[in-house]
Amino acid sequence: MNKEHTPDPGQVILIDKPLTWTSFDVANKLKYACKFKKIGHAGTLDPLATGLLILCTGKMTKQIDQYQAQEKEYTGTLILGKTTPSVDLETEIDAEYDTSGITSEQIQQAAQQLTGDILQVPPIYSAIRVNGERLYEKARRGETADRVDGGIKARMVTVSVFDVNTDHFPEVNFRIVCSKGTYIRSLVRDLGLSLNNGAYMSGLRRTRIGNFRVEDAATIEQFIATHRASLPDPLPTNE
Repeated sequence: MNKEHTPDPGQVILIDKPLTWTSFDVANKLKYACKFKKIGHAGTLDPLATGLLILCTGKMTKQIDQYQAQEKEYTGTLILGKTTPSVDLETEIDAEYDTSGITSEQIQQAAQQLTGDILQVPPIYSAIRVNGERLYEKARRGETADRVDGGIKARMVTVSVFDVNTDHFPEVNFRIVCSKGTYIRSLVRDLGLSLNNGAYMSGLRRTRIGNFRVEDAATIEQFIATHRASLPDPLPTNE
């Protein structure tokens, strides 16, 4: 069979996504640097999040939905007493609250109330499409339409674990294990609201998807170098 027409069996690639890169940026970089004809990622990570990103090439792209559906684990930090419109560092602080009356026990209880099967409203700064446009595109234009009118509906998600550490209050470190479709920023927002306060996320890292762990992932540069070295005719490195 002609080599050009041999179907690409594909592979599953584990990348430790760097800060500020979009998931599409990573897929696009590997596509051109490694000459993949077909590549896709299994689960978006926000630009301001780091950690495990699964990508599939060739025929393995048929497995993307399977990987997207698997349980995910995150670690991160939230800040109590302040809010931002995006619930992270993409936007500036827009409100401040007094945190002096908040106890560690109250934070623990608030986190427990957000575990199990819960209804969650996605953040306005999200990739959900409404009338053919991403919500974050509307938000970045300053549109603040009511969530219902804007088409943002609550959805059922499962949060198996929401552990918090308050040793550095008002910074709160957390670990979350959750189902597909869970927005960590929404959990952070809702934790602040349940305390009659405010909160935003200052850092997030995805550490696991199903049985895949970030410890087994490569950096973008490491993967490209290893891939090129494995080829019988190495690709040029001047890209």
